[in-house]
Amino acid sequence: MTSDDLIDQFLDAVWVEQGLSENTLSAYRSDLRIFALWLKDRPMLDVDNGQLSDFLASRYKEGIGSRSSARILSSLRRFYGYYIRENRISIDPTALISSPHIGKLLPMSLSEQDVELLLAAPEVTNPQGYRDKAMLEMLYATGLRVSELVGLKFEQISFRQGVVRITGKGNKERLVPVGEEAMSWLEGYMGQARKALLGERQCDYLFVTNRAGGMTRQAFWHIIKRHAKKAAISKELSPHTLRHAFATHLLNHGADLRVVQLLLGHSDLSTTQIYTHIAGARLQELHSKYHPRG
Repeated sequence: MTSDDLIDQFLDAVWVEQGLSENTLSAYRSDLRIFALWLKDRPMLDVDNGQLSDFLASRYKEGIGSRSSARILSSLRRFYGYYIRENRISIDPTALISSPHIGKLLPMSLSEQDVELLLAAPEVTNPQGYRDKAMLEMLYATGLRVSELVGLKFEQISFRQGVVRITGKGNKERLVPVGEEAMSWLEGYMGQARKALLGERQCDYLFVTNRAGGMTRQAFWHIIKRHAKKAAISKELSPHTLRHAFATHLLNHGADLRVVQLLLGHSDLSTTQIYTHIAGARLQELHSKYHPRG
C-alpha cells in the first residue's frame, strides 16, 4: 500500500470509530502527509524510533514551534497506534518519544504607552465617544471582565467611596476600587453623554447605546477594535486585553500578587500567577537595557 492508501485507511477507520470532525481529519491528513513526504520512498510502516526522531528534529530546525511539533507527534501516535491494533506492525516507533514541553499561553497585554494611546482615541466631543472613553477608562482602572463591565448597573457603584461591587464567577462578590481618573470620566458620562444617548427613555444598565439598551460584549468589542485601529495599535487584541494590561501593569509597579488576585476575582492564585511571567519578562527587559552588565 502507498502512503496515501495507509493514511486514507487510518482516517476512514477513526472516522467510523470516533466520528471525528472534518477539521480534525484534515489536520491528521496534513500532518501525516508532511511526514510521508519527508520519508520520500521509505514505507511509512517500516519507520523506526530513530527516523521519527530525525523527522521531528528536522521540523525543529525549520522553525516549527513546540505546539505544532506536539500536534504532529499526536497524529503519528494515533496513526501507528491504529496499525499496531491492526497487527500490521509490532513496534510503535512513537513509544519512546516524549512530547515537546508546551508552556502556558501568555495572555496578550499592552504596554503602558499603548494603553495611553487607546484611552486617548475616542472623540469625547460626542456622546458615543464620551461613553467609549468612560468604558475604556473603567476597564483599565478596574480590570473587570468585559461581561462584568457591560452588565454594570447603578446600584453596583458607590461614587462616594469610589468602588464598584462585582458579582463574578461562582457568584463571588468583590469590591474593586475605580480610581480618580476613571471615576471622573464616569461622572462626566453620567451627567452628559448618558442622558444624550437615552433622551427620555429609561435603562437599568450603566452603559447604554443610542437605542436606549444596554451595551453588549460584542458591540463593545467592536468599539475597542475601532479605537485600537485609530490609535495605530498593531497588536492582535482580545476581549480581555485591557484586563490583562491592568494586572500586568500593577505587578510591574510592585503590587502584591494576592491583591491582584482579589481585584481580578480569581478563586485560585495559580490563575493569577501567569501574569508574573509577563511582568518578569518586562523586568528582564529593563535589567538588560539599564544594568551595566545586563
